[in-house]
Amino acid sequence: MRSIFSKKDEVLTKATLDKSTFRMEYAITTHIQASIGRVWALMTDAANFPRWNSTVKSIEGKIALGQTIKLIATIAPERTFNLNVIEFTPEKQMVWSDGNFMFKGVRTYTFTPKSDGSSDFSMSEVYTGLMLPMIAGSLPDFRPNFEQYASDLKRAAERATD
Repeated sequence: MRSIFSKKDEVLTKATLDKSTFRMEYAITTHIQASIGRVWALMTDAANFPRWNSTVKSIEGKIALGQTIKLIATIAPERTFNLNVIEFTPEKQMVWSDGNFMFKGVRTYTFTPKSDGSSDFSMSEVYTGLMLPMIAGSLPDFRPNFEQYASDLKRAAERATD
């Protein structure tokens, strides 16, 4: 992933896209000047998710292993995504999944604490399935959405205190 610098020398991360016939992956990583605990707290508080994350219109349910959450994204406000939390390792990794062998999306969040008390946050989403070649052209480019998500999380975590 490449980075660019703003006037304030703040690192802004660009999302990437890796695409083949039956697999498409979007990914982003950003460095956050906040503890891993603070970042994790934001990412697992469903009730407050839309307050800091401008890519999410609403989210219902508990973000915990084995739970299903209902999410409405601003990129597709007419659709409710029923996401299964299939991995949940506190302050390390969380995975949400939706779909089946015809078309499936799996979003992985990875949290890495740094020795200086800051954190690295990574998010990737992999789309697979038999229908992917037929619908890939109709899907929007999710890179701007990923960049906004990471930027919102960074801003919220760095603004808050532990």
